[in-house]
Amino acid sequence: MKILVNGIGNIGTTVLNILCEYKKELDIQHIYALKNTQISEWNKVNLEILKKKGVIICAKNNPELERLDNVINTIDYIFDCNSNSFGLKNKKWYNNLSNLKGCSAQGSEKGFGIPFMSGINDEKIKNQKFAQIVSCNTHSLSSLLATFSNNNFNDIIESDFVIVRRSEDIGNHQRLVTANVVSRHLDSYIGTHHAIDVKDLLSTKNIEVNIQSSDITTPSQLMHTVRFNILLKKKIISEKIVLSISQNSYISTTSKFDSNVIFELGRRYSPYGRLFSHVIINDNNLLIDTKNNRLKGWAFIPQEGNTILSTIHAFLLQTNHYKANEIIEIIKNKLINKSW
Repeated sequence: MKILVNGIGNIGTTVLNILCEYKKELDIQHIYALKNTQISEWNKVNLEILKKKGVIICAKNNPELERLDNVINTIDYIFDCNSNSFGLKNKKWYNNLSNLKGCSAQGSEKGFGIPFMSGINDEKIKNQKFAQIVSCNTHSLSSLLATFSNNNFNDIIESDFVIVRRSEDIGNHQRLVTANVVSRHLDSYIGTHHAIDVKDLLSTKNIEVNIQSSDITTPSQLMHTVRFNILLKKKIISEKIVLSISQNSYISTTSKFDSNVIFELGRRYSPYGRLFSHVIINDNNLLIDTKNNRLKGWAFIPQEGNTILSTIHAFLLQTNHYKANEIIEIIKNKLINKSW
């Protein structure tokens, strides 16, 4: 199988690293990467590192690189790792590629395909050509709801989330805010797009959930954080809550209160210096109201690490790999540390 990663940025580079490491298990023959922006002296080293790993760098109009036209009609799968609607614009192009079996785009490209999150709606994208990997915040909110309800979303009476956002990725320096900035509620009841996106994801399984969200951006380049407040129908038992958290293989926990410390631990010890859990729950700081069946607490969000794991999983499901479940378990167990 020949695959193409369109976009060699924050997400695309990590996807490429994982594809290179698990090339044999994923049955990949050639890995191509499309460089969309101009190559300058300061970023040439990035491409050289990828080349040493076996990645073939392509471009549309650069004589120094492999010409995209020479390979595009042989590509079986495309990972679109662009943002700002570039993925949506590319969809028409992808639709006309006769050899293409599947394609995924990232969270910002809403409408690209079936919303997907690993562990939530795996069966919905099998053999489907287009999938949209939902955002890192959608991963965290959905995972918290699934865990605390034991995957019985009908048990949720109401849920409210406040996302405390970092303003940009640590590798950028374009939109770092200097003060706290509150986001506008897009819906007078549901709130910000985070809750809307969770509802859209769960609607692929005909699940309706009562959810609200708000958002505030802070002067940080490290991790998002979320404050959750979930009311359940069934009686809450503290021991069962702890068990549910431990049994969700996509979730990690921490006894630490400082996102800087968790981020640094991920940089030191986690593969590729990233955190891949859907969410990291502050497990020694939960507010468990057993009388009223309400859960409150804090959790840290590993930004695009959780979406990258779902991106690899989508590829396996969309191409109907015969060992999809086995391979994603191997990769997940390697990438996710259960405790920080």
